[in-house]
Amino acid sequence: MAVIRQLPDTLVDRIAAGEVVERPASALKELAENALDAGASSVRISLTRGGIDEIIISDDGHGMSADDLTLAIRRHATSKLPDGRLDDIRCLGFRGEALPSIGAVSRLEITSLRAGETQAWQIIVDAGDVGAPQPAALARGTRVAVRQLFKAVPARLKFLKTERTEQGRCLDVVRRLAMAWPRVGFVLEGDGRTLLDLPPPRDDLAPGDEDKTRARRLAAVMGKTFGDEAVRLDARRGDIGLRGLAGLPTMNRPTPGSIYLFVNGRPVQDRSLSGAVRAGYGDTLPRGRYPMAALFLTVPVESLDVNVHPTKTEVRFRDAAGVRSLLVGAISAQLQDDGIRSTGEGAMAASRLFAQGGRARTGFSAPPAAGYAAPPPDWQAPLAEGQAAGSMMPDLPPSAPASAAVGEDDPELVDTLLGAARAQLHKTYIVAETGDGITIIDQHAAHERLVMERMKAAMATDGVAVQALLIPEVVDLSADQCEAVLGEAEFLAGLGLEIEGFGEGSVLVRGVPALLGTPNAAQMIREIAEELIELGGSRTLEDRLAHVLATIACHGSVRAGRRLNDAEMNALLREMEATPNSGQCNHGRPTWVRLSIADVERLFGRR
Repeated sequence: MAVIRQLPDTLVDRIAAGEVVERPASALKELAENALDAGASSVRISLTRGGIDEIIISDDGHGMSADDLTLAIRRHATSKLPDGRLDDIRCLGFRGEALPSIGAVSRLEITSLRAGETQAWQIIVDAGDVGAPQPAALARGTRVAVRQLFKAVPARLKFLKTERTEQGRCLDVVRRLAMAWPRVGFVLEGDGRTLLDLPPPRDDLAPGDEDKTRARRLAAVMGKTFGDEAVRLDARRGDIGLRGLAGLPTMNRPTPGSIYLFVNGRPVQDRSLSGAVRAGYGDTLPRGRYPMAALFLTVPVESLDVNVHPTKTEVRFRDAAGVRSLLVGAISAQLQDDGIRSTGEGAMAASRLFAQGGRARTGFSAPPAAGYAAPPPDWQAPLAEGQAAGSMMPDLPPSAPASAAVGEDDPELVDTLLGAARAQLHKTYIVAETGDGITIIDQHAAHERLVMERMKAAMATDGVAVQALLIPEVVDLSADQCEAVLGEAEFLAGLGLEIEGFGEGSVLVRGVPALLGTPNAAQMIREIAEELIELGGSRTLEDRLAHVLATIACHGSVRAGRRLNDAEMNALLREMEATPNSGQCNHGRPTWVRLSIADVERLFGRR
């Protein structure tokens, strides 16, 4: 029978280190948070081999005395619980185990100068062996060096990733802290190379300009395009506040790694909150894609538990449902107001395609800006052939007057957001002129979003009107598809689609949404059946509604390959400008791309 015994302190510290120090990034996070809690305005970090060999972090905070150093490396010693209340934590740190746990598995050197004193002190912990404080030289703040991480437990090294991966995780930690603390300067170096350099705000930003300070820091971390084009959030639900930036739906990514969440200045990773952010975008995101967002929640400390996880990356809310509701509602409402906007990423991608792909496919390219290259001897031949075939002009319907091709009748439309339609290319894309450039619109993608928004509006008022088919249509389906569709017959009826069973493996379509005109009912039913099978029965009603509505709307929209006259094109653009979420189609793809005059001039070497 086993005998219960007290474990020695060195072994207890190593066990605790297994919870707190999973990898170099874990140690870095604890040390950087200590620096911020110490009031640092500047934090400088240096890594060697991704932090495996060495992590050095220096700050200009208020520092520690010799007595403070002695206590700091003891378990459960902290300055962050002045009242001893675990329900009133107002700092980043505190679980009481970070420094002794790091010292138990590495060589830890802490040098610090307390504000107002002239003598700095240093203490060394080598694999759990604690030395006495010694006088040292330091101008200000605290310098912590962690060397030979996991020297006391070398088996742990086998579970680390490559040096590059570990360095990337350290970079992610510093990025998140820099976003949460925009008034603190951060410098991160890896093996002598600067990985991140984020200076503190300039003097033109007063302490009260927190939103502008945060926006500049987010732009520096997440990219200028995000900083310039993301929608601003400022919402409140009771005593819970939400601020931050949410990227446009077309600014999406393949993983949720660009969703950054912060609670009371603390970076957190919470699947439930990330799911709420994704839900706030609703049907504007492609399936399997995730938005870019940096969201900052302010919650009363008594309504929050930040001490539920050893690495403090998770929090627990007293009103978790309220927090999720705030996220979903605020994002959804703001995107409704900004839905016509489209990200500049599309213009940049278009410029690259014109400048690079166009040269590879056609043999033509913009001349270099520095000089002029003479054309080939046979340069007139392809131009003459194109003119003879009429390939440089869009085809116009016989009923459209010639002036409609250039939009001379409506010059004021140039000053609208999407501009005045000038041409239709390949019976698919509308080219419009704006005051400062051109826009290119995908007519099918744009119109299917308009149809979907009309159907959503109809459902919210009097319901979707049904157009009864003069001759009901029989649609043959596989057994599982037939079961899926008939199982949702009531749900589909609410969308204006009336169906019923018609023998084994068939359904009878009696009515379709009146908004769709005369769609291909059989093809629409088959696609809806596939959608319902893929979604399964575990998805929410809202999720099924979004996907099925998208499928139905697709069948009632202007198809690629349909010729439009000038009036039809301009009517489409004006409705887009007045319709929420029209910046992206029902599948999350952009409906239009803008090229500024500067973009066009760069293509031709004018800039």
